[in-house]
Amino acid sequence: MIFYLSCTGNTKWAACVLQNKLNDTLVNMAEATEESLSYSLKEGERIGFCFPVHGWRPPLLVRRFIQRLHIEDAKRHFCYAVCTAGDNIGETISILKNDLTARGVRLDSAFSLIMPESYVGLPFMDVDTPEKETQKKTKAAADLQHFAKYIVNRERGIEKLVEGRWKRTNSRLIGHIFVKCLITDKPFHVTTGKCVKCGKCVAACPVHNMELNADGYPIWRHDGSCLSCFACYHHCPNHAIEYGNRTKNKGQYCFAK
Repeated sequence: MIFYLSCTGNTKWAACVLQNKLNDTLVNMAEATEESLSYSLKEGERIGFCFPVHGWRPPLLVRRFIQRLHIEDAKRHFCYAVCTAGDNIGETISILKNDLTARGVRLDSAFSLIMPESYVGLPFMDVDTPEKETQKKTKAAADLQHFAKYIVNRERGIEKLVEGRWKRTNSRLIGHIFVKCLITDKPFHVTTGKCVKCGKCVAACPVHNMELNADGYPIWRHDGSCLSCFACYHHCPNHAIEYGNRTKNKGQYCFAK
């Protein structure tokens, strides 16, 4: 069983590649209900977690999912994690490992994939150039095939991680600020003159934090569910969505083969 969260498509691509290799079931963590968080796995079935890194940490939605997760006889099953990031992951896997341990799940091996950048919520951050995007996707495809071999063979104690030089600072200090101050839908707004009312942004939101108003324009619910993943921004075909002034004149990215 592969539990996954994807916003701009990087992680869904990785999860689907693994599904084809393992013939396992995909479970979208963003769609899971309270009633469906108890799982009984088949003999020999693997447990996988695939998700993007948010602020050098697992996304809040993933952590909350794990806090409510129950897997019967979890320690009898090989468990792995594959996370995607634009640069490095800091202490993401250490945080995940602690969260899983608290739920009786042992993380056996973990891997990180460096994928095209999609976080544009800070002034100095933008998407990658087309050339760098292609390079990252080519390398990630090769890395994932390599990682899949460890997963297929249930090899324990394998960690292929790009943690970065300042992993403690990034995950503990900057990550704390990210969670406290930057995960919010309040700065999002639509430029009505550009909006074509297609609804693609609403459909792309993994947590259903958006809807179309009576005039057909997207609005945000402001209910605390936003991940600040920028899926709405990146899926807009006319660059009509902005995040305050921080995304003005910046690029967009969604995974495509």
